[in-house]
Amino acid sequence: HELGHKADRLNILFGTLANCAVGYAHFRVEHSRGHHTWVATPEDPASARFGESIYAFATRELPGAFKRGWRNEAERLTRRGEPVWSVNNEILQGFALTFVVAAILIALFGWKVAPFIVAHHFLGWYALTQANYVEHYGLLREKLPNGRYQAVEPRHSW
Repeated sequence: HELGHKADRLNILFGTLANCAVGYAHFRVEHSRGHHTWVATPEDPASARFGESIYAFATRELPGAFKRGWRNEAERLTRRGEPVWSVNNEILQGFALTFVVAAILIALFGWKVAPFIVAHHFLGWYALTQANYVEHYGLLREKLPNGRYQAVEPRHSW
């Protein structure tokens, strides 16, 4: 998560690899291009609402983050005149890497490793979900008369 916030390519690469290791390839795209814009608003699936349980939050956050990440990546590629389903799609690149790692593990250890891969992915997803839940629980930015939200401040993150 934190490596994805860095400006240099090496840290971004390591952050992306860590996300791909748990099958969460869309995270960096969604987090940097979606969550940072919409944090502490009802439009942000990665901001827990006041009174929302972690379990309700997880069922909203996991699919919501993937959908927004995919939409943001599709918009980026469309602006560049590239097809969404291409080798330049960062989410597809990440899921391809996730698949390759899983395939290598299965080739080395057999199908008996598959439940461990699934459990590893689930625990990684849930760890990121817990972090978002704790960091943004109940925080809400005010909607201004012009329909926009107030600027993001540190108090909207913790």
